[in-house]
Amino acid sequence: MLDFETYLARLPDQSVLCVGDLMLDQFVYGEVSRVSPEAPVPVIAVKREETQVGGAGNVACNIASLGASCVFVGVVGDDEAGQTLAAALGRLNGRLSAELVADAERPTTRKLRFVSEHYSSHLLRADWERPQPLGAAIETAVLARVEAALPRVTAVVLSDYAKGVLTPRVVRGVIAAARGRGVPVVVDPKGRDFSIYAGATLITPNRKELGEASRRPLADLDAVAAAAEELRRDSGCEALLVTLSEDGMLLKQGGRAAVHVPAHPVRVRDVSGAGDTVVAVLALMLAMGAPLDAAMRAANAAASVVVGKRGTATVSPLELRSRVLPAAALASEEKIVFDAAQLDDRVAAWRAQGLRIGFTNGCFDILHPGHVRVLTQARAACDRLVVGLNSDASVKRLKGEGRPIQDVVARADVLAALEAVDLVAVFEEDTPIELIRRLKPQVLVKGSDYRVDQVVGREVVEANGGEVVLVDIVPGHSTTGILKKSGQAPARAGGPALPAGRKPA
Repeated sequence: MLDFETYLARLPDQSVLCVGDLMLDQFVYGEVSRVSPEAPVPVIAVKREETQVGGAGNVACNIASLGASCVFVGVVGDDEAGQTLAAALGRLNGRLSAELVADAERPTTRKLRFVSEHYSSHLLRADWERPQPLGAAIETAVLARVEAALPRVTAVVLSDYAKGVLTPRVVRGVIAAARGRGVPVVVDPKGRDFSIYAGATLITPNRKELGEASRRPLADLDAVAAAAEELRRDSGCEALLVTLSEDGMLLKQGGRAAVHVPAHPVRVRDVSGAGDTVVAVLALMLAMGAPLDAAMRAANAAASVVVGKRGTATVSPLELRSRVLPAAALASEEKIVFDAAQLDDRVAAWRAQGLRIGFTNGCFDILHPGHVRVLTQARAACDRLVVGLNSDASVKRLKGEGRPIQDVVARADVLAALEAVDLVAVFEEDTPIELIRRLKPQVLVKGSDYRVDQVVGREVVEANGGEVVLVDIVPGHSTTGILKKSGQAPARAGGPALPAGRKPA
């Protein structure tokens, strides 16, 4: 399971090799208030200009902005735009190493956009480029730089903008060399022939690219899933992740059902470069060994950040953390419910957004590292985590006289302060079965010291198409153990017997 805080802390230890089409993105912002007297065209009164690293270079920028290191291998022309790009890459906080090959036969790809600042709309784009395949000598130079970089990276990205750098020879050479070292390869593809990416770990087409490559209409998510599986099988990659703009993302792995996550509800300002951010986050998550579905959720959150910015944007660790763990922004008291109707309203709102609801439960009398581990891993398995909390009377019946040590308000406050927890629901019964029946979570989470057949509510969740997930625990941590060490262990008089092989919580 994914402990997102731990993975964020590991980002500075990662290094990703990015190979692809480098571009210079230039933006001219201004106001349009009149039509030219020379021709029926708008006149833009220029207010400001921006220059940014674009194309595959934006993937590298996103990797660096997340605190990881990146080695970028690409091609520029022998011109001023190429020099501008080299200088810009060199200024990226010392975490980006640019291995650029100069090709005198082509200009540096450059895109100039004119944007109405008031309406945030693009008026015109001018391109300078020569999208032809590299010559053999330049291919050889690119592959040499790739071979030199591979020993020091933990993942590889191929960012294909169809400008000529990722020729079949370069693509196959990079994938073969990376997989030979056990390094995952993430591909942002172009064109209709995905077979040149055979052997890649993950290919990430958007809806339009998937439709063109599969040559089939994509009317709904079922059609997207079917096309993704067909293309995954035919291309010889391990998995396919389809970005669906306002409809989120869909992941298809071999032998598994498709997994869909909805887009975060945000105001979209500019989608330029959002796919680059997605690829960067996916590569970093895979570099750290994260499962693909968890990597997709992190990438989906990152995309929702950058589409709210203007221009070719990047995402920071703090922005990603706040979007993955949205409950961090809520006051603790807003996350505690004693009333079933209030619980229904909150969960109904989440379901309307297509969010995946998770549930776990416990007494949480004295919060310890074992509790925190289970809660953070449970949150990684869903979009919103509801924690069922036994009332004081329930704890007393289960644990005996002298328990709980802390009353239900104190226990709920501590849980609600955790960023992994989205909602705390107090229940009076000995087990949470009635709460589970009401909630109908898609994911039911318990510690791995349980067996699946011991988990209360398993039948309810599985009958509704959900799953039971057992997460890792921290050995040696329990409330009873803490009380024994302090010499305050209460008797368990009247408490029900534990299942065979179970330890007290």
